[in-house]
Amino acid sequence: MNSQLTAYITLICTSGVLNVYLCSYVIVKRHHYINIANFFNLYTVSITIYCFASAFGLMATAIEQIKLWTIIQYVGMPFSPPLGLLFIMQYLGMKIMKKRCMALFIIPFVSLVMVATNDFHHLHYRVFEVDQSLGAPYIHQEIGIWYMIHGVFTFACMFVAFLLVLSHWKETAKIYRPQLISLFCGQLVPMLTAFVYLLGLTPPGIDPVPMVLWLSSLLYLWSINSSRMFTIMPIAKDAIFNSINDGVIVLDDSNRLIEFNRACKSMFPLLNKSMFGMDFEKAWFELSGDSFPSKFETESLTMEIQLATEHLKRIFQVRTSSLQHANNSKGLLIIFTDITELKRLQMELEYQAYYDELTKIYNRRAFFQKCEQEFAAAREDSSPFSIVLIDIDYFKRVNDTYGHHVGDQLLLHVVKVCQSQLKEGTLFARYGGEEFVLALKGRTGLEGKELANQLRRHVEARPLITTEGVISVTLSSGVAEATKETEETLYQLLNKADQALYSAKREGRNQVHVYTEILCTTNLT
Repeated sequence: MNSQLTAYITLICTSGVLNVYLCSYVIVKRHHYINIANFFNLYTVSITIYCFASAFGLMATAIEQIKLWTIIQYVGMPFSPPLGLLFIMQYLGMKIMKKRCMALFIIPFVSLVMVATNDFHHLHYRVFEVDQSLGAPYIHQEIGIWYMIHGVFTFACMFVAFLLVLSHWKETAKIYRPQLISLFCGQLVPMLTAFVYLLGLTPPGIDPVPMVLWLSSLLYLWSINSSRMFTIMPIAKDAIFNSINDGVIVLDDSNRLIEFNRACKSMFPLLNKSMFGMDFEKAWFELSGDSFPSKFETESLTMEIQLATEHLKRIFQVRTSSLQHANNSKGLLIIFTDITELKRLQMELEYQAYYDELTKIYNRRAFFQKCEQEFAAAREDSSPFSIVLIDIDYFKRVNDTYGHHVGDQLLLHVVKVCQSQLKEGTLFARYGGEEFVLALKGRTGLEGKELANQLRRHVEARPLITTEGVISVTLSSGVAEATKETEETLYQLLNKADQALYSAKREGRNQVHVYTEILCTTNLT
C-alpha cells in the first residue's frame, strides 16, 4: 500500500473516529440536551458508516470486496444529507411533519437498493470496475441515470440546509453565531468537496468527501463545548418570539422599526421586512392610513385602537414596554393583542343586557341605569325633569283577536312611529308589556304633555296595516315632573307618572294626563 493511499485512509478513519466520538459524547450527555440531539446522533451514525466503509473499501484488493464495501457505504452515505437537513430544520425551530420526514428517505433507500442490485440493471453505475491503469482499490466508474437522481437529491439537501442556516445569520445574537458557523461549514465543506469531485478535479478513483468530514466533525465538537450547542440555541429566542400569539413590534432608541414577529405579520398583512429601519410613525401610517394615537411619551402605555382600512378591520389592545438591547441601547416593545372577538362578544352581551329583544330599544334595566344618571344630573344643576309613561290602548284585545305575532307587529309599529318624532339621544325604553317610558331632562311637565300628545296624534293617524286587516292604534300617557322642594326619588316620580297614566285610561283612554296633587287625591278616592 503506497503512502498516498495510506494518507487517504488515515484521513477517512479520522473522520469516522471523530463521528464515533461525537455520537458517543452526545449519547452520554443526552440527559442534558434537548431532542435535537437525536437527529444529530442519527446524522453522525450515518457518516460513521460512510467513512469506515470507505476506508475498508480502500483496503480491498478485489472488485467483489470493493462492491461489498460500496454497498455498506450506501447504508450511511445517502441518508446523511436528509438527516443533516432535518437536524438543521429542528435546530432552527421549523415544524417537521412526520409524512414529509419519511418522504425524504425514499430516494436514499432506493439508492441503497440500486447499488446493491446494480449488476442486474446498471442504473446507478453503468460501469463499475477496477481502474486498469491504477489497479485496486482505485475504481473506474461511469454514472447511470439513478446516480444523477441520487446526486441531485444529495446536493439539494445540503444546499437547502446551508441556505436555512445562512438565512438566520442576521437575526442571531453574536454569542450564538459560533453555532451557526459550525453548522454552516458542516454543510458547506462536504457540499463543495462533492461538487469538485463531480467536476473531476480530485484524484481519480477516490471519493474525497469522507476525507474532509473530519473538519466538520471538529467544528461540531468545538461548538458543542464552546457555545453549548444542544443546550442553549439561538432559535430558543426566535421560537419564543414567533410563537407568541400577540403581535410584537420592536423599535430602537430612535423609534425605528427593527423587528416584528409572525403574529404581527398576520395581524398587519402590509407589514414586511422592507420597513426595517423606517420610522414607526411612517410605517404605521402605511399600515393603517392614520397616525399612531400615542407619541410614546411614557415607557409604559396601555390603550385600545380600532382600525378600519381596506385590508384590516380589527380592534387591538396596545401595550408598550421599554427594552434594553444587547448593545446597551434602549428600545421599545409594542405589543398588539387582537380583542376584536372579545369586543364583539362584550357588545353582544351588553346589547342583550340593555336592549329589548323585540323592539331593539332600551329595556327596563337600561332605563333605570341611565335615567338615574340623568335624574341626578338634573337635580345637581336644578333643571326640570319629567317622566312620560305610555300605554297602548286595548293591546290585550289585539293579542286575543289577531294573535301574539300581530301584537308583536303592533309593538314594533308604535316604537317606529314614536322614534320618528323623538330627538336623537332621547331616553326611550320599553317599560314592560305594552308600556313605554320617556325620560325628559330639561323639560317641564307641560312640555312633556305636549310631546306625549304629539306622539299620540301621530300613532292615531297611522294605523297598523296587516294581512289580517287595518288595526287602529291609540295611546294613553301619564306625565309627571320632578319637584324641586323635596328629595324625591326616581321611583317616586315614576309612581306619579303611573297614577297620571291610570287617570288617562280611566277617563276614556287616547289622552294625556299630567300628575297634580288634585289628580292624586281624585285617584285615591
